[in-house]
Amino acid sequence: MSLPQRLVIATRASRLALWQAEHVRDRLRTLYPACAVELLTLTTRGDQILDRTLSKVGGKGLFVKELENALLDGRADLAVHSLKDVPVDLQAPFELCAVLDRADPRDAFVSNHYGSLADLPAGAVVGTSSLRRESQIRARYPALTVKPLRGNLDTRLGKLDKGEYDAIVLAAAGLERLGLGARIRSLLDPSDSLPAAGQGALGIEIRDDRGDMRAWLAPLASADTTSCVVAERAVSRKLGGSCQVPLAAYAEIASGTLSLRALVASPDGARMVRAVRSGPVAQAQAIGEAAAQELLDAGAQAILCELLQDDAQPD
Repeated sequence: MSLPQRLVIATRASRLALWQAEHVRDRLRTLYPACAVELLTLTTRGDQILDRTLSKVGGKGLFVKELENALLDGRADLAVHSLKDVPVDLQAPFELCAVLDRADPRDAFVSNHYGSLADLPAGAVVGTSSLRRESQIRARYPALTVKPLRGNLDTRLGKLDKGEYDAIVLAAAGLERLGLGARIRSLLDPSDSLPAAGQGALGIEIRDDRGDMRAWLAPLASADTTSCVVAERAVSRKLGGSCQVPLAAYAEIASGTLSLRALVASPDGARMVRAVRSGPVAQAQAIGEAAAQELLDAGAQAILCELLQDDAQPD
């Protein structure tokens, strides 16, 4: 196999997205010292629309469209994403060709005055961009006020520091990657806030006709993380997962067994159904599909139908 001479990575312009792209760039430079690896920085629709929640403006695909256009027209060879931002129904001519080792998948509680969600007084305002987080917070702490929080990581922290929120909940991995781990007051155990499918993992997207890229990127892939996110994304795919659905799925591997937890909830947290499945790592896809079916059998379909009806209503 010939070695790459020049590779261009498409990335969003946010500080976190740039960190992720630079991380992959550095890994590639180590693998292929003679290769020139460059970044193509783009602004996506998801970065531009900050006054509405993602569920109201088109969902996760808003963060990948411009990057995919760069893959299509040849300006870039690969795109680096936070995997939880990648739609599960990725269509040809694109493919997710490598999933890197996962960072901390947990949600993080950030506040300037309180140590945990349990410490917040009734009526305290908690900010989150995620219906998944919102539903679980509302279920456990119904006395709290949950409000939308959009923008990149620095923007969200800035809104907290201005006093617009008493606390915010963010992905721990993003804070750690940017050297902001000290802002974390406490980490939410997955039993309290089950992570999103793919949370903490980086995914690399390419055009599906680039067999050369597939081979060059293969050494970056993590087998265990790939198996976990295959199971998690299978849940989301079967349930039509998007930003409009408060859906969580989190898998772990121990001694050759993959264990998966998943849930679907109403945004207000009043209704929540859970599933737990496990089996051999090689059956990750089937485990995810079985967990999704268990959720459907337990009543998830009624929640999903209600959410779809709500989305069909004008604002």
